[in-house]
Amino acid sequence: MKAPRELWTSKVAFILAAAGSAVGLGNIWRFSYVVGTNGGAAFVIIYLIVIAIIGYPMMVTEVTLGRKAHKNAIGTFKALAPNTPWWIVGALGVLAGFVILSFYSVVAGWAVSYFFKTIGGSLGAGADFGGVFVGHISSAWTPILWHAVFMAVTLGIIAAGVVKGISRSVRILMPALFVLLIILVLRSITLPGAGAGIAFYLRPNFSDLTWQSILGAVGQAFFTLSLGMGCMITYGSYLSDKDDVPDNAAWIVGLDTAVAIIAGFAIFPAVFALGFDPGAGAGLAFITLPAVFAELPAGVLFGAVFFLLLSVAALTSAISLLEVVVAWLIDEYNWTRTKASVIIGLLIFLLGIPASLSLGAVSFNIAGMPFFDFLDFLQESILLPLGGLLTAVFAGHVWTANKTREAANTNRGKIQLGSWYDVLIKYVVPIAIAVVMLFGLIDTFS
Repeated sequence: MKAPRELWTSKVAFILAAAGSAVGLGNIWRFSYVVGTNGGAAFVIIYLIVIAIIGYPMMVTEVTLGRKAHKNAIGTFKALAPNTPWWIVGALGVLAGFVILSFYSVVAGWAVSYFFKTIGGSLGAGADFGGVFVGHISSAWTPILWHAVFMAVTLGIIAAGVVKGISRSVRILMPALFVLLIILVLRSITLPGAGAGIAFYLRPNFSDLTWQSILGAVGQAFFTLSLGMGCMITYGSYLSDKDDVPDNAAWIVGLDTAVAIIAGFAIFPAVFALGFDPGAGAGLAFITLPAVFAELPAGVLFGAVFFLLLSVAALTSAISLLEVVVAWLIDEYNWTRTKASVIIGLLIFLLGIPASLSLGAVSFNIAGMPFFDFLDFLQESILLPLGGLLTAVFAGHVWTANKTREAANTNRGKIQLGSWYDVLIKYVVPIAIAVVMLFGLIDTFS
């Protein structure tokens, strides 16, 4: 006999878990370098607008669909649109969770490794920071070892279950993340010369914006909220019918956005204070910031805090990515949670090995890209936008916006969805996602 479906023990447990899913490397690592390469404050304003008109309605939609069906990502679409091919949308989410975690865990392993490199003294003043990073990621076995460690921790949490594993871990990890972030902010904004970084971050210059900047804001807002990958549908499925959706979704989006914004105050004042380039791109976290910390008094301490923060953020997201796939196997095939966690965790780890090796140790290219970059392209340019686009079309036109809105407003709290939601989910959200997807593909292959 199938065991009853686990539910979140409280509203706080759900909000922390879902916010933890959204808060990840994208908030701290990616958000900072995207802001840095797109002119600072002007980009942040566009980003906040996009969060409001795309991120929030999509968050409400995915959580509502999950709560209504009480199923995994695939099972949700099967339940709400039986005997139709719409279950493929859920399958895209399951596939995305599998693919993303395979290389996401590799990057998370870098963060864990850098925590130990920092406290071990190998990232002190005078170090060749670029050389250390390239040497690390191009090594054959070291990144795979840290990838294995990170996946083992993630697997262990998921195997313990929704209540004992996910709920208990996020109650520790999310407060710890905020504490670590605030420590870094206080140190950064008190540095001599930090004002230039704060001005860059808060004083908008809209002449710096380009069409690509606006597209980047849409992409960053969408992807940082864990949308289009089945995470929020799966987490929503563990809500009881008595839990409200609009208020909870606002909390999740708000916490995720707060972490991204606060992270900017931890990074840009320090970068400007010590004369580094805020537009350093993807190397900001692993090359530029270690150089920044090396120049600070007690730099080892603050560098270690940063990479611990990065590791915690990565773990809270990795938990939700693995849960998407595990929940599908438990619901659809009646696997035990332990069996599903171990087998899927192992398969994801194995897929991450060639991704890691392709960065230098072994020449392994697909479509002219290293396998690592190909997996990143696959999820960012195809799986996530396509999954999000089809989810919006399903909620707005197939299940209908009216029905989705009524389901979301059931047992609502302070926020009530109105006709504005219908306009956003039927037209604004899918068009915006389609434009981002189209321009992303054009940019990649042009």
